Amino acid sequence: MATPPLGAMQFDGNPMVAGPPQPPATDMTGICFRDQLWLNSYPLDRNLVFDYFALSPFYDFTCNNEQLRLRSIHPLDMSHLSKMTGIEYALSEVLEPNLFVIRKQKRDGPDKVTHMLTYYVLDGSIYQAPQLSSVFSARIGRALYYISKAFTTAASKLEKIGYVDGEDESSASDSKVTRETIDIKEVKRIDHILASLQRRLPPAPPPPQFPEGYAPATTEAEKGAETQQAAESIPPIDPIIDQGPAQRMKF
Repeated sequence: MATPPLGAMQFDGNPMVAGPPQPPATDMTGICFRDQLWLNSYPLDRNLVFDYFALSPFYDFTCNNEQLRLRSIHPLDMSHLSKMTGIEYALSEVLEPNLFVIRKQKRDGPDKVTHMLTYYVLDGSIYQAPQLSSVFSARIGRALYYISKAFTTAASKLEKIGYVDGEDESSASDSKVTRETIDIKEVKRIDHILASLQRRLPPAPPPPQFPEGYAPATTEAEKGAETQQAAESIPPIDPIIDQGPAQRMKF
């Protein structure tokens, strides 16, 4: 049975009750959140930073911290969180009032915690930190892209050296013909060296496995052959360089 849209009306004219909020997506590194009105009204410190984080689209309302908030208990109280199981948020690093690092983790026991995602509040703006495997994969892919492009450019320029103009051939002297022959052999030798080096380059290693509960975003290469060809003409997107704080869409 399909879930009715929010705000829909039943046949008797009464509005339908909205369901529980959905958990946030696992890959939201392309956006950031900032509420200037809240920042102008409250101080951003270790006691209130979680209330500010709960306003963002990164917050999962099914976490254990939300249950503590409903019971009027501080949501970051580890004496209560350590006795619960499930998804929770923990304050990892604090540099008041500029930087707060919040970890999303899955607790299976008092001493058994699995890290899932990391968020940070930088000067009032909330971001999701990229996965380390995504950073490594993007850096390796970008390096291989530029190495392959360099080999292609070098090969194309070396091929032009061996070309002999038809007009110059008729008026060239014997010494020039000999020199051209030597240059062609040198070009072939260098081309052979470059080709052998290119064949010896190992393929990009596969990225490490994603943590439990993390679903990587679908890449453009998986959407079709045409999109894959277009993606090969540009280097891979770097989660830090191309999706840093200054590049993210603000909410």
